Amino acid sequence: MGGCFSDVRGGQQAVGSGGPAAGAAPQELNDAMGYFLHSRGLRGLFTTLELSFSASKLRNLDVLSKSDPMVVLYSKKRDGILEELGRTEVIMNSLNPAWITKFTINYQFEIVQPLVIRVYDVDTKYHNIPVKMLNLNEQDYLGEASCALSEIVTKPSRSMTLNLHHQHGHSGLHSGTITVHAEETVASRVAVEMILRCSKLENKDTFSKSDPFLRISKIVESGSSIPICKTDVINDNLNPVWKPVTLSAQQFGSKENPLIIECFDFNSSGKHDLIGKLQTSVSDLEKLGREKNGANFYVSSVSRPDNKKMLKGQLFVDKFIEKTQYSFLDYISSGFELNFMVAIDFTASNGDPRLPASLHFIDPSGRLNSYQQAIIGVGEVLQFYDSDSRFLAWGFGGRTAYGSVSHCFNLNGNSEECEVSGVEGIMSAYAMALHNVALAGPTLFGPVINKAAEIASRSLSTRQNKYFILLIITDGVITDLQETKDAIVKASDLPMSILIVGVGGADYKEMEILDADNGKRLESSTGRIATRDIVQFVPMRDVQGSQVSVVQALLEELPGQFLSYMQSRDITPHLAHPREASAPPFLQ
Repeated sequence: MGGCFSDVRGGQQAVGSGGPAAGAAPQELNDAMGYFLHSRGLRGLFTTLELSFSASKLRNLDVLSKSDPMVVLYSKKRDGILEELGRTEVIMNSLNPAWITKFTINYQFEIVQPLVIRVYDVDTKYHNIPVKMLNLNEQDYLGEASCALSEIVTKPSRSMTLNLHHQHGHSGLHSGTITVHAEETVASRVAVEMILRCSKLENKDTFSKSDPFLRISKIVESGSSIPICKTDVINDNLNPVWKPVTLSAQQFGSKENPLIIECFDFNSSGKHDLIGKLQTSVSDLEKLGREKNGANFYVSSVSRPDNKKMLKGQLFVDKFIEKTQYSFLDYISSGFELNFMVAIDFTASNGDPRLPASLHFIDPSGRLNSYQQAIIGVGEVLQFYDSDSRFLAWGFGGRTAYGSVSHCFNLNGNSEECEVSGVEGIMSAYAMALHNVALAGPTLFGPVINKAAEIASRSLSTRQNKYFILLIITDGVITDLQETKDAIVKASDLPMSILIVGVGGADYKEMEILDADNGKRLESSTGRIATRDIVQFVPMRDVQGSQVSVVQALLEELPGQFLSYMQSRDITPHLAHPREASAPPFLQ
């Protein structure tokens, strides 16, 4: 998806006009904002949460009074090192405290974020010392608990109660419990949806008509303007009507905040010709829609002595409605689940699994091969979003015990059932299949995508609250490119996303066609265009050694794809229905 500025990458697609909901993926905003977030280590879904804590039945270590507890929150890094995130205030004489201090933390969907919570009884003589200055070794340790941030946000109330235990994992008698609550710091979920059109635009082209698009920017306190969205380009038209534009309150601020709307004639060079511009606000646009009036575009004329602005067509608002936009976490905490499916390449190009040079070689020392790395990495993130952790696992391109080459066989060897239990179940089934399946070929994606799509489609008919993620791990170039395109285009209407990991050193140019990051959606053999982009392809070699893991690169677009499906179907989270209770329907 291209930027709001030059739009060289992304071509004529709209940017930011889909109205990223609170907690949407940064790439739904614009490239400039995406770069800003990425440069600070924030990728994919970026949501700010506030964590608050309360405890119950803490141990009492004081003789003449009750404990004076304080919470210290840590994040646990990959190497096991704990990084302190902050400390609460000290609450006097309480074994059931509820602390006021809140911790701000950036929730990132595409990584596991382990937290460690420790509770201390602060000695009376230290009460006048700021909590940041306290030496924790001098305080009485009451216990600790740990969890992943994903575990908290997937709970119906976004609250989780944990038993406190000692550092070595032994549950102590009467150690008590601690409850952590996560709250999304969303200023507003209000959004406006508009249908904008123009009339009598100036023609900037010689042999055809202009190819207009609109860019909307907000004016900030410094007086400068920041682009917040761009419409799609309508070719060869001086009276264009654009697809609906949705702007969130996070984008435009208040209804009275000044906006600049510019109309350009698109040029593939990125040097677009300005047709005209105007200053307005969301409140003004609402009035235009209500009164069915047009607003004049102007452009400054440097050739006139008084630099008078010249009229260059009009802008109309054919539709203006206010709506509520929900975040990814709204859906997850209301009971929507992400169902993990995996398909593994068993073609001969992987090499004999018994040899160390094979991509399927299982090292006795425990070192993971590329397939295992992808399974564990993605599975460890997604497992928190599936309540029963029953995952679907297939292989393709291998000769099974039945003697024929199959392009979609159950990884566990069971002819009737493809489900396995947890990430460990996938790993066990994979290791077993390497002994029972002969590597063959060719590399076909179509059958396994169609199988996954069939399951996703079936969930609609049974009104389940599920969204399906198919992980395909492959080492080679696919030989059914058009069939794969057809399968993906068909699946783009379903609650489903496809993640593809390329392992090994193959040429993946054809694979990159499946990922619509170039702004051009896939087209089927019948000429049908994909409803939305549902594929993310990452060659493992491209991210190895970088600060971004293959899992982060794979999953960073997933929340945006999830939201695009929900918004396109007008599916709203039913916040009154918890995950454990009756499931909210996919179909409204």
